[in-house]
Amino acid sequence: MKLKNEIHAIAIDFPRYGYRRITIELHRRGFETNHKVVYELMKIDNLLCIKKQFVPKTTDSEHNLPVYPNLARDLVNTGINQLCAADITYIRLVREFIYLAVIIDVFSRKCIGWKLSRDIDAKLALAALDMALADRKDMGISNFIHHSDQGVQYAPWKYVDRLKENGIKISMSRKGNPYDHIVRRYCMYNKSNIVLIICRKTYTFRHVQELLFWV
Repeated sequence: MKLKNEIHAIAIDFPRYGYRRITIELHRRGFETNHKVVYELMKIDNLLCIKKQFVPKTTDSEHNLPVYPNLARDLVNTGINQLCAADITYIRLVREFIYLAVIIDVFSRKCIGWKLSRDIDAKLALAALDMALADRKDMGISNFIHHSDQGVQYAPWKYVDRLKENGIKISMSRKGNPYDHIVRRYCMYNKSNIVLIICRKTYTFRHVQELLFWV
């Protein structure tokens, strides 16, 4: 009982300590015990630390760049080349996280641009945009609306200028409003879903890149 009380006291004093560090602290305080006993006692009393799993943040809207109103919210989409949606997702591999930027035509749900990278930055989003522009330029994109979140990848001058140069209207979801994200989340192309399902933390960056090429 004295050992158990001491474990509780250490856990209160050092809330980030796991059973091994608490065992060391117990030894320092004169208790003769091993980590297996400490582990079992902590498990019974639900004192074991649970490591918080790291999840990459793909949207950073805390910036001073211009943002644009949501033009997609009330749009009645009747055909291709009217509305495209851009988004970035992460893929967990064995040794790293990689990032996939996609742009889809909302009406057809066809992926018209994508880029895979180890870095989540404006270059990633811009590469996907350039691919989309090359895919649709001959079809006429002057009335296209480009919809995204307010993330720093979609707000830089270079990205915005590329859209404006091609006569594309800019639409952004309102920050913190989940209903505004329905267009992008609902239409997120199967390309990212397939990668997330097949990878299962086993593929390398090169394998995923090859997989995407053939999807």
